[in-house]
Amino acid sequence: MTDPIADFLTRIRNGIRAAHETVIIPSSKLKRELARILKEQGYIQSFKLLSPDATHPGERIEVTLKYTDDRRSAIQGLRRVSRPGQRTYRGHENLPKVQGGMGTIIMSTSHGVMTGHQARQSGVGGEVVAEIW
Repeated sequence: MTDPIADFLTRIRNGIRAAHETVIIPSSKLKRELARILKEQGYIQSFKLLSPDATHPGERIEVTLKYTDDRRSAIQGLRRVSRPGQRTYRGHENLPKVQGGMGTIIMSTSHGVMTGHQARQSGVGGEVVAEIW
């Protein structure tokens, strides 16, 4: 696999399209931070780490997706911005807005993984990892 973050976003997107309650994703430090931000921003209900067992040697993340009463997902769209073949970096003064400010940018900065709003407040720029709306 050449882009684990795109795989993370695709597994969530596929889980939403199939109306699954939970999605299992191989774990990494960055993926745990992405899941933490999605939970803080209200896009997913929860996530938890699953320890390795006989059938799965590595840690995994179980993401519980969030739906409205009429079974519409809280996540309307996901997009990978910075890819392995084309990295995208932005300073805090020129961060793009997603859906006119209704969405969220996830950034990897020197101060850790954070939303675009937090990066603007902290005055730090970095790599724009993904957009969620």
